[in-house]
Amino acid sequence: MARDYYAILGVPRDASADQIKRAYRKLARELHPDVNPDKAAAQRFQEVTAAYEVLTDPQKRQIVDLGGDPLEPAGRAAGGDPFAGFGFGDIMDAFFGAGAGPGARRGPRSRVQSGSDALIRLQLTLEECASGASRELTVDTAVLCNECSGSGCAPGTRPQTCDTCGGAGEVQNVQRTFLGQVMTSRPCPVCRGIGEVIPYPCRQCGGDGRIRARRNVTAKVPAGVGDGMRIRLAGQGEVGPGGGPPGDLYVEVQEVPHETFTRDGADLHCTVRVPMTAAALGTTVMLDTLDGTEEVRVEPGTQCATVLTLRGRGMPRLRSTGRAEGRGDLFVHLDVVTPTRLDARQIELLRELAILRGEEQAELTVNGRAGSLFSRLRDTLGGR
Repeated sequence: MARDYYAILGVPRDASADQIKRAYRKLARELHPDVNPDKAAAQRFQEVTAAYEVLTDPQKRQIVDLGGDPLEPAGRAAGGDPFAGFGFGDIMDAFFGAGAGPGARRGPRSRVQSGSDALIRLQLTLEECASGASRELTVDTAVLCNECSGSGCAPGTRPQTCDTCGGAGEVQNVQRTFLGQVMTSRPCPVCRGIGEVIPYPCRQCGGDGRIRARRNVTAKVPAGVGDGMRIRLAGQGEVGPGGGPPGDLYVEVQEVPHETFTRDGADLHCTVRVPMTAAALGTTVMLDTLDGTEEVRVEPGTQCATVLTLRGRGMPRLRSTGRAEGRGDLFVHLDVVTPTRLDARQIELLRELAILRGEEQAELTVNGRAGSLFSRLRDTLGGR
C-alpha cells in the first residue's frame, strides 16, 4: 500500500503549501530528537520529514495524488496496482519510448518519401466543356535534381552513418521515475530519424534531392466536364524528398459563365423574348445552340412562361450510359413582352381589338371561373 503522506502530516489532500508548512513545524517541535529522546518519536520524526519533502515537491506530490509513492522504487499505487492513474499508452511510452505499441515503427526511416499532390486551375468556355479540349499547361513543381539524381549528396560523396544515434535513427534516455528507471526513445535530433547524415550536400538542391522548376504538361479534358470538376494526371505532381516518387497533378475546371445559356448538370436553359403580337399569331425563332442554328416554332396563342424542350441539345453526359444519345436537353423559356410605348394609331388598333374580343374590362378569375370578386362573393352567399 502506498503511504498516505497527507495523513502523516495530518492535513487534507487539498492543503495549501502554507498549511503543509505549519503542520510540519508543529510536529517537528514535538518529535525532534533534541526535544523528545524517545526512539518511536525519532522514527515518527523521519516519517514527518519525508512527508514534508514529498508534499512540497510539485512532481512528487502529483505522483502521490495519482496513487503512487515517489519514495518507493517500484512506485506501487494504492490497491497494489503500480500503474494506477496511468493509461496503457503512458505505460508503453515510459518503457519503450514515444510511439510504442502495436504497429509502431522502430529503427531509422527512409530518406526517400512520396511527393505531394499539386493543383492547377483551368478556365474553359461552355463550348469547350461540351466538346472537350486539350491544353498545354505550365506548372511550377518540385522535380528531381539533375545534379545528384535525388541522392542529395555532392558528386563523388555518399551519406554517412549518424554519430549521435549510430544509425538507429533514435536516441534513448534513461529517467528515474516512480516506476523506477525507465528508458524512453525519441527520433534522433541530428539525422531526424533517418540514421544517416549528408556531410557534403549537393550545391544545387541543398541535400533535398529535388529542386523547383517550371515544366509543360498536356491536359486532355473530356467532353461533359463542369465547373469544379477535377482531372487527375497521375505522377505529374511534386517529386518527394530524396527523389521519391511524385504525387499527382489535379486540373480543376473553372467554367466561364455563358452569355446565353445557364447550365444545370447536362441540361441547358435559355430565355427568348417574344413580342406580344408574335406570341398571339405564332412565329419562328432562330436560336444558336451548341450544334448550330436551330429553328424554334412558337405556336399561336403562346403564353408567358411557356417552356419549349429541345431533346438532346444540351451538354454531353460525362461517362454516362443511362441514355442512348448521351446528351442533356435544352429548355427554352419564352418571355412574352407587352409593349410599353404605343403611338396613337397602335392604341386605336388595340382598342378595336379589345372591343372585338369583348375585353374592354379585365375580369378576375378565381380557380378558373370568371367574374368579379363581388359577384363571386354574392353567388357564394346566395347559395347558402
